[in-house]
Amino acid sequence: MKKLLEGKTAIVTGASKGIGYAIADLFSDEGANVILTARGKEGLDKAVAEINAKGGNAIGVVADSADRDAPPRVFKEAIEKFGQVDILVNNAGVGEMFAVEKTTDDHFDELMQINLAGPFRYAREAINHMMPRNEGRIINVSSVNGTKPICGVAYTTTKGGLNTMTLNIAIRLSGTNIRCNAIAPGVTDTDAARAWAAGEQEGGGEMLEFSDKYTNTTVPGTEPIDQAYAALYLASEMGRAVSGQVIQVDNGQFL
Repeated sequence: MKKLLEGKTAIVTGASKGIGYAIADLFSDEGANVILTARGKEGLDKAVAEINAKGGNAIGVVADSADRDAPPRVFKEAIEKFGQVDILVNNAGVGEMFAVEKTTDDHFDELMQINLAGPFRYAREAINHMMPRNEGRIINVSSVNGTKPICGVAYTTTKGGLNTMTLNIAIRLSGTNIRCNAIAPGVTDTDAARAWAAGEQEGGGEMLEFSDKYTNTTVPGTEPIDQAYAALYLASEMGRAVSGQVIQVDNGQFL
């Protein structure tokens, strides 16, 4: 059976662990060349080595999503290595739990750069690369907080903005063969989610009370691979007619 991403090249940001790693790993299993980015070199090198040990074709590029110069540099390295980029997954981001009255200007601005301006710049770089070929896929990793904002005010605002940006890009690209969609993970078994549940994420546990009030936390959470499967659907020909959608992957916790 032909692999779903045979011959494709994908950039996955924030891919040294968690959802980003699961996406890069699955894409590799399905035949894609993968470029992983992360801020920490040690974790990135480990992730790349694990994928390549299974017969994958992966490289790592140390990059910070908030760095304005990162997207052109990452794309340059990807193109030099693999010739072109077919898929971009904007996964890099940080969570936090500061209530509005305790959120500083500096903190708010920092989250905007990492979680919203970063994906914007990567998407712009991808579109400029993909438009001459009229082919490509952009997948933004949002959150259920984009529509049910129960975490920190800065984090939830970036995810709501990312949902809107996804739709705006899809509208701009309507009539082309470039698709832009998002997945919105619910509680997923990652380091970040475990810290959130324990009240140990930046900002503490003050907003945690709203999780039980506005969601069904008796429903099991998801695994990183569940998010990766959704990303694979959007990246492959299975999702060729889908654009401008935010697919919520949460086992029904946040209905």
